[in-house]
Amino acid sequence: MEYLCLDLEGVLVPEIWAEVAKHTGEEKFNLTTQDIKDYSELMDMRMELVNSMNISMSDINNIVANMEPFECSLDFLNWARDNFQVTIVSDSFYELVWPLIRKLGTPNMVCHHLEIVDDQLKGYKLRQSENKKKVIQTLKSLKFKVFASGDSYNDIQMLKEADFGVFFQAPNHIRQEFPEIVGVESHKELKEALIEQSNFIQMTG
Repeated sequence: MEYLCLDLEGVLVPEIWAEVAKHTGEEKFNLTTQDIKDYSELMDMRMELVNSMNISMSDINNIVANMEPFECSLDFLNWARDNFQVTIVSDSFYELVWPLIRKLGTPNMVCHHLEIVDDQLKGYKLRQSENKKKVIQTLKSLKFKVFASGDSYNDIQMLKEADFGVFFQAPNHIRQEFPEIVGVESHKELKEALIEQSNFIQMTG
């Protein structure tokens, strides 16, 4: 059986920090890994904004609790779990995304941790460097054929390392920078691409 690794934000759920931007009015929260290649630079900026604006973790949790996955995400994920081993591989944080993960039926997930003290966001702890790439490498070492999908700069290594990597609604500037990676624009198209690739692997052995 093949293994499917999915990014979370932008593939199954909306961008959480963009929602924080709507509630706080701070436009810089709209910047994502589609805009900034260096993930540490992006997170350091977010930490600085949260602390300068005195935004508590409870404030952020309340915002996330009122968010919903994309309309087709749960149906797609249920189909995927019937046909693949599935893991969410995200550069987000357990403490941040858990309300949305529950709405997706609590799929398996590999991501990072936030450092929270007295309801204040103090920092973050990455699981490991190049986490997404190393998750794919580990699964391949276990003799899985690994498929992956994501939408941002921080997904590139994962998509290239996978046996089959596909962009999901990636912006044009990223698609143009990495034309060798196939792209889809909907969960229906993603499903079709995964079925086609799975059939190809089964036919070729």
